[in-house]
Amino acid sequence: MTEHFMTEIPAGKKFVTLSEAAKINNVTRQAIYVAIKQKKLRAYKNPTRWIIDTEDLDHYRKLKYSRTKSMHNGELIFDNKKGFFSIQQASKMLNVPYQKIYYATRIGLLKATRKGSAWVVHLDDLKKYQDSYLNKMISNFDEGAS
Repeated sequence: MTEHFMTEIPAGKKFVTLSEAAKINNVTRQAIYVAIKQKKLRAYKNPTRWIIDTEDLDHYRKLKYSRTKSMHNGELIFDNKKGFFSIQQASKMLNVPYQKIYYATRIGLLKATRKGSAWVVHLDDLKKYQDSYLNKMISNFDEGAS
């Protein structure tokens, strides 16, 4: 059964609406609808609305894209145990906006590498950036205020 837009609804299954599926997956209704249109999630048309088998929803959730599971050349891209973090994770760790981290990588203040389409920052480089740039900014600000 490769068709994802089914009209004949199987008996004996538990179904949820598009809104319920969105709540269960903690995403928007639009995200669920897009998954259906991209044939990543099977849904049935119940005369006026979409319904989704809960087993299909569970299967979709297990296969759903996740940055924490992203691989490049057979290795995890953001392997936190080895000290590799995303720009977003780095910004949260340093308590600065992620745009500041992107900018620091672009102008060479923070070393980052590309793995596929993702920017990856190593913990050692984050510490160097924090020590050599962020902490200096704070101390310069404190000196100017006194």
